[in-house]
Amino acid sequence: MQQLEVGMILEGKVTGITKFGAFVALPGGKSGLVHISEVANAYVSDISEHLSNGQEVKVKVIAISPDGKINLSIKKAVEAPPAERREQRRSEDRPRPAPAQRSAAPRPQQASFTPREPYQPQKSADQNFEDKLKQFMQESDSRMSGNKLYDHPRKSSRRRRD
Repeated sequence: MQQLEVGMILEGKVTGITKFGAFVALPGGKSGLVHISEVANAYVSDISEHLSNGQEVKVKVIAISPDGKINLSIKKAVEAPPAERREQRRSEDRPRPAPAQRSAAPRPQQASFTPREPYQPQKSADQNFEDKLKQFMQESDSRMSGNKLYDHPRKSSRRRRD
C-alpha cells in the first residue's frame, strides 16, 4: 500500500456529491474531499454540472490533516493553459475594431465637465474670528438638524421601565 503525500496526483472515483464538494475514493481504500472551489478553474455554483457519481477523476492531494482527512483538487491536477494562450483565445473571440481614420482637420474643443462645488457662503475678508465662528456654528447646526430628520425615524421618546 502506497503512503499518500501532499503533491501526489492520483486517479480516483467519485463516490458522493454534496453541495460543498465531492468525495473521491482513492487507491488503498482511502477517500478524500474535493471542495467545490477546487473542482474547476471557473466559478462552480452546482457541482453536479461538473461531476457525477462513479466518474473517474484525476486529483491532486493538496493537504492531509493530522486527523487523517485528505483534501483533494481536480483543477490543480490538470495543467491550466498558460496565460498567454488564454489571452490569445480571448482576443481571437472578440471582433476587432476598424482602425481609426485620422483627418487633417483639427478636432473641435469639447466643453469640459466640472462638477458643482458644494455651496460656500460669501465670506468677506473683514470678518473677525467671532463672526466666522458664529457663521460656522449656524451652518453646522443647520446640517446637523437636517441629518437628524433621516436618523432613526421610529425612535420612541418614551422611557423604558425596568
